[in-house]
Amino acid sequence: MKQQSGFTLIELISVIVILGILAATAAPRFSDLVSEARVGKLSAMRASMQSAAIMAHGLQLARGAASNVTVSVSGGTTIAMRNGYPDDTSTGIIAAVDITDYVDNFTSSSGVSADAAHPLCNVSYVNANPPVYTMNSSPANCD
Repeated sequence: MKQQSGFTLIELISVIVILGILAATAAPRFSDLVSEARVGKLSAMRASMQSAAIMAHGLQLARGAASNVTVSVSGGTTIAMRNGYPDDTSTGIIAAVDITDYVDNFTSSSGVSADAAHPLCNVSYVNANPPVYTMNSSPANCD
C-alpha cells in the first residue's frame, strides 16, 4: 500500500488563520505610510524652496542688482524679487522651483500642497529677510 503525503485540512486551515491574524495586526502599521509620504514630499519642497531662495539671493548679490528687481536665470526664467529674495507669488518662488508634482495654492494659502485632495497639507513661503517657511503637515491636514 502506498502512503500519501501532504497536509491535512486542519493544518491548512490553521495556517490560513495564523496568516490572517498576522495580516490584521500588520495592516494598521502600513496604512499610515501614505500620510508620511505626503509629509516627506512637503519636506522636499521646503528644501527646494530654501535652496532656490538662497541661490536667487546669491545671484542678485553677485550681479549687484537692487533688492526689488527681477533676476533672470538660465533658460529664460525670470524670478520676481522683493527684499532680496524671491517674492511669495507665482512669479517669484514658484518660478524658481519645479512644482510639477505639487499643487500651487499661492492664490489661497501662499503655499504648495502635496496633492489636490489635501490642500491644507502644504508648505508655505513668506517673503521676508530671510524668508519664512512653514510646513502645515499635521495628521489632520495630511490624512
